[in-house]
Amino acid sequence: MDNRYQPALIEPAVQARWESDRAFSASEDPAREKFYCLSMFPYPSGKLHMGHVRNYTIGDVISRYQRMQGKNVLQPMGWDAFGLPAENAAINNKVPPARWTYENIDYMRTQLKRLGFAYDWGRELATCDPDYYRWEQWFFTKLYEKGLVYKKTAVVNWDPVDQTVLANEQVIDGKGWRSGAPVERREIPQWFLKITAYAEELLSDLEKLSGWPEAVRTMQANWIGRSEGVDVDFRVEGTGDTLRIFTTRPDTLMGVSYMAVAAEHPLAMQQARDNAELSAFLDECHTTGTAEAVLETMEKKGMPLAIHIRHPISDELIPLWVSNFVVMSYGTGAVMAVPAHDQRDWEFAKKYKLPMRPVVFPEDGSGLDLDSGAFTDAGVLGNSGRFDGLSSAAACTAIADWLEQTGKGRRKINYRLRDWGISRQRYWGCPIPMISNANGQTCPVPAGDLPVVLPEQVEFAGVGSPLKKMDNFIHVAAPDGSGPGERETDTFDTFFESSWYFARYCCHDNTRAMLDERVNYWLPVDQYIGGIEHAVLHLLYARFFHKLMRDAGMVNCDEPFTNLLTQGMVLKDGAKMSKSRGNTVDPQALIDRYGADTVRLFMMFASPPEQSLEWSDAGVEGAFRFLKRLWKLAAEHIERGAAPALDMAMLTEAQRGLRRKIHTTISKVNDDIGRRYTFNTAIASVMEMINAMLRTDNTTANDRAILHEGLETAVLLLAPIVPHITAAIWSALGHEGALIDAAWPVADREAMTLEENQLVVQVNGRLRAKITVPINAGKGEIEAAALANENVRRFIDGKIIKKVVIVPSRLVNIVIA
Repeated sequence: MDNRYQPALIEPAVQARWESDRAFSASEDPAREKFYCLSMFPYPSGKLHMGHVRNYTIGDVISRYQRMQGKNVLQPMGWDAFGLPAENAAINNKVPPARWTYENIDYMRTQLKRLGFAYDWGRELATCDPDYYRWEQWFFTKLYEKGLVYKKTAVVNWDPVDQTVLANEQVIDGKGWRSGAPVERREIPQWFLKITAYAEELLSDLEKLSGWPEAVRTMQANWIGRSEGVDVDFRVEGTGDTLRIFTTRPDTLMGVSYMAVAAEHPLAMQQARDNAELSAFLDECHTTGTAEAVLETMEKKGMPLAIHIRHPISDELIPLWVSNFVVMSYGTGAVMAVPAHDQRDWEFAKKYKLPMRPVVFPEDGSGLDLDSGAFTDAGVLGNSGRFDGLSSAAACTAIADWLEQTGKGRRKINYRLRDWGISRQRYWGCPIPMISNANGQTCPVPAGDLPVVLPEQVEFAGVGSPLKKMDNFIHVAAPDGSGPGERETDTFDTFFESSWYFARYCCHDNTRAMLDERVNYWLPVDQYIGGIEHAVLHLLYARFFHKLMRDAGMVNCDEPFTNLLTQGMVLKDGAKMSKSRGNTVDPQALIDRYGADTVRLFMMFASPPEQSLEWSDAGVEGAFRFLKRLWKLAAEHIERGAAPALDMAMLTEAQRGLRRKIHTTISKVNDDIGRRYTFNTAIASVMEMINAMLRTDNTTANDRAILHEGLETAVLLLAPIVPHITAAIWSALGHEGALIDAAWPVADREAMTLEENQLVVQVNGRLRAKITVPINAGKGEIEAAALANENVRRFIDGKIIKKVVIVPSRLVNIVIA
């Protein structure tokens, strides 16, 4: 064994053996406990960044640890390959998006292999592969047949730069999440999935996810937003029509002083036909995004309509306004306004000098200060006719009862969650498998004609989708036999692909079905790893899609991911690494200089996984020095020849102490990695153990035997984290079998047992000595040893001892007069 640590030679040799042995190829084995570990697959952007390295190293450490526990481990990898970045790259580099994507996949796959991740590459998939998206097209047609897919004209968030629709979650501070362009509101035909049909189950099943961070469960619960309230019907004066609104505060109903509708509401559009000023205002509203964050922070604007509404209880006439803060896709596109008890309504009423009618008052009898803001708390009703004097809670019940009895309203459970708009007006995505006939009727593409293959050899200019200009793609026969038809040119939202990939890994080679019985061996995923930024988007959609597959009879379990770990960001100089800040670090350069194990070790040692990691060049150097020290210790030990067997009868106290350190380290690291996922403290414990080994004499046969035991222990404990150097040392120590097939070490309880205890001795509470007594010493023996200590006697001779207090295994306190 060479004394020099040379990762450039060691790591490729170890990886070559893994590959030739197909070491990480997984197959179903009902006799063994399975463990499915999955890290969120990357977008093939060109090169790995440090966030990727951290995410995938965490997953690899967990996978390798579970394999050493004897479990049947599956850890696959693939590519979330559709999306706008490929289109942007196509414009910049003048190459088709497909070519750019496939070249990036090839390069990034090489990088992942260089890092030594234990992936089953035989299951690799890319979402841009027709063999993959064929099945989501098929499943989409099945959902359409079940009535869970529909198309309607809807107000959407339109990104004018990327020329596509954005989900509300993709609008950040009023701008597109990729382009950064101000988002507009437009009304266009869109395909939707009925995620709202699963809203209650998605919410209630969060209780099953005890292995998820509480923050993620809370974010999803808030996004689903279950609320109990009342639908109330207001009559439109002079017509037979009603305006229905939903409110969670029926106790404030008597305080309604105006109502508002969205710019797209039929009442507003009808009034705008003969009103140029109103028409211009509606156009202005269309430039505002539909995301709630935008609606909350923007300036509230409105115009009165020449329409009045009848209050359902008081029969008073209420003015109707159109406002930019009301969105047509939320509820009915209309709201009741109670400015005395809602801050947004209060701001609007102050701006336009509209009346405020307080109807809820503080329970303590204090007055209201409506000059400074709305009173939004619960209280006691006043100015509410027959409901005066009721508490808010009682009034909510009484008013709801009255509305139901009179046919003017009904109790209802509402959700903040909206149906998932899955249409995107982009090219590089999965084609939506629908065809319209000459009469405008839409039909799903028959299963035998799937997949609808996305043409990959295209000239991409960047504005709009090339599909809309491709006659040979658009013009096809209608599936119903009625004649010519037109193919849908929208593509799926890319979250569609990432909502089921975890299941396809389980039966990647099935060419006849989307999933098969193997999926029920592997699912649910035991450990899922990814960023918390996916808490609402990907994770909610994946849960929904999983329930759709369950209800289609394809999977047996209710939830896709049992445990979720959300890793922190990688920072440099206190800021997230990004090209725009110029603070990125190239993983490949570090691998080339230090080796993959050094990069992996630093990533796991610098911070607990759920916290942000601050980059440190010195930390990388420190990790490299530690591995060199480990290598040198092993090389020097091996150079001296085979270690003798341990003679337990001849152990000295120092040797017992070192064995105790070795086995307590096994116990601690097992807990740190297996339960707590605190990889940094696990590494620190192994470092402490190695330092203790270096400080110990290495002269006797037992010294060498214990050093050998310690080296083997260090190699096994570090194997999930730095798999290359440990594999090489394991072989050099004389083991014929591969380290990846070795079992995790088990702590020897007897070795960890102390034979003696050290106790502090105090006199009147002040430290005077330390004594060592047998572990099983009784109180009398401990007291005698304390009183006999030479230094203690200096403080108690000639004094009256009032009592001796013994705290087992800790201290003795002698109280003197």
